[in-house]
Amino acid sequence: MGDRGKVLSHNLCTVLSIPHDPVALEEHFRDDDDGPVSSQGYMPYLNKYILDKVEEGCFVKEQVDELCWTLTAKKNYKPAKDNKNVLPGKDAFHLWSLFNFLSEDKYPLVMVPDEVEYLLKKICMAMSVELNCVELEDFISQDAVRQNGFTVWSFLEMMNTGKITRGMGQEITSMAIEEVYREIVAEVLKEGYLWKKSQLRRNWKERWFTLRPITLDYYTSEDRKERQGSIALDGNCCVEVLSDRDGKRCMFCLKTLSKTYEMSASDTKQRQEWTAAIQTAIRLHTEGKTSLHKDLKLKRREQREQREKRQLAKEEEQQRFQALQEEKERKLAELELLKEAQRQAQALLEQDEMRRRQHHEEMQQALEVQLREAKESRATMQAEMVLKEEEAERQRKRIKELEEMQTSLEEALQQEIKARQDEEVFRYAQTGLLSEEEDKMKALMVLQEEQEEYILKTQREKQELRQEMENKSRALEEAQRQLEEVRANRYRVDQDVVAAQRKLRQASTNVKHWNVQMNRLMRPIGPGEKRPSGGGSFSSFQIPSQRDPGLRLRQRSEEPDEESKENVDNSSSAGSGCEGERKERRLSQASNGDMDIP
Repeated sequence: MGDRGKVLSHNLCTVLSIPHDPVALEEHFRDDDDGPVSSQGYMPYLNKYILDKVEEGCFVKEQVDELCWTLTAKKNYKPAKDNKNVLPGKDAFHLWSLFNFLSEDKYPLVMVPDEVEYLLKKICMAMSVELNCVELEDFISQDAVRQNGFTVWSFLEMMNTGKITRGMGQEITSMAIEEVYREIVAEVLKEGYLWKKSQLRRNWKERWFTLRPITLDYYTSEDRKERQGSIALDGNCCVEVLSDRDGKRCMFCLKTLSKTYEMSASDTKQRQEWTAAIQTAIRLHTEGKTSLHKDLKLKRREQREQREKRQLAKEEEQQRFQALQEEKERKLAELELLKEAQRQAQALLEQDEMRRRQHHEEMQQALEVQLREAKESRATMQAEMVLKEEEAERQRKRIKELEEMQTSLEEALQQEIKARQDEEVFRYAQTGLLSEEEDKMKALMVLQEEQEEYILKTQREKQELRQEMENKSRALEEAQRQLEEVRANRYRVDQDVVAAQRKLRQASTNVKHWNVQMNRLMRPIGPGEKRPSGGGSFSSFQIPSQRDPGLRLRQRSEEPDEESKENVDNSSSAGSGCEGERKERRLSQASNGDMDIP
């Protein structure tokens, strides 16, 4: 690589206009193990001895591009010779330069599909044809292009097919590529013929003007071989429209700090385009920008990044919404399961309650039968006791005295020994009746105890069921509360979506406004002929506002309150319990009234 490195270094020094040092070159390219004869060793030399010495504005960029094109195209650019649509070398070089200008700032250089579409639209606009979007989409849909973007060689291969330009002639295609190249790479804002008033003789001459961001050059003809002058543009310059005079129409002037240049356009449209283009150049200088298309490229890149961010945000929003939907469905399913379990528990509770009521009614009927029998026996005994009422009255008084004063029982018994001996016959009969009554009362007490035990058991079971129902109700309330939290979160998400949509509409309105302003100020560059030339327009990307549909959730009706059912059950149970207690009280009073202890 030694000889080729020397030739390359000499050519780079020549096109970059830096001093060439043959001694240093020979020293660094000695054919030994330490010399930088490899590509890895050549890069430090290139950076230190060549690129670090380059000064901005001291070299012609087109010459550097031609050298780089010569070095790369020889190895990589190999179009099919039998293809009649193969671009000439100059057009391929211009497309290669345009690709490098619009490609991303990373190695290896690639161009995103949006920039390719922008460049092709500019070329087709210069040819006054419509871009073949179908062929472009087919080419973009290839796997290599979709994953990595366009490389310069795949882009030239696509252009050599001729499908994008729809079979236009090579001359028209070359003129369009040349026009777009001068507009984007050469930074020519506008070109064309104007009449200029001489500063000395004060006569009018037709000149070919070329407007760049920093200068307005004028030549004898459109071949730009003989430059007649140059007007430096800065923030102190201004352009004004003049009234017609001296036989000239559509006049305007460009004022600088030292001179005022009067010019005349072919028509009003040309004058408006020239004044707008000059004002754009002055604005770029005032803002410290040297290239309009670099600024537009950065803006398009920012728009793409913002679009990608919005797309990512939208996808994240959709994922969050999907998660909320799944959570809502899960909560609804759990709520349905709880409702079904509650319905089943309520049905079981009603069945148990019905069975308990039937059993309680049966027991109550049995007790009533026994009570009737006891009442009949008691009536019989009362009839017998009427005959002995006088004798039993004294004994009842003594029984009351024994109950009230147990301490005086022995003394009362000693006092009544003689009376008991007299009434021994009656006592034997009365003892038999009392024994029979006592047996019946014992049987009645056993039945009352069994009824009390059953009532207590029923109350315990009802208490357990009530506790279970309360637990189910608390679980249902907790599920409803979680559902309300999910609804509140969804409402906040809806508010965020509405705010994002409002910002998106405002941003879209601003972009449309600036697109209208840019289209009004700039028009495409017409071909270099001695006739009215078309104006320049600079397309920009407009981002359509995308509106997500409002997220709506139906309001669910509140579940019926289960507390009323529990109150009804509790009241019925309490009523049954109270009725049983009243019956027990009547039985106890009856038994106490019939038991007479002598």
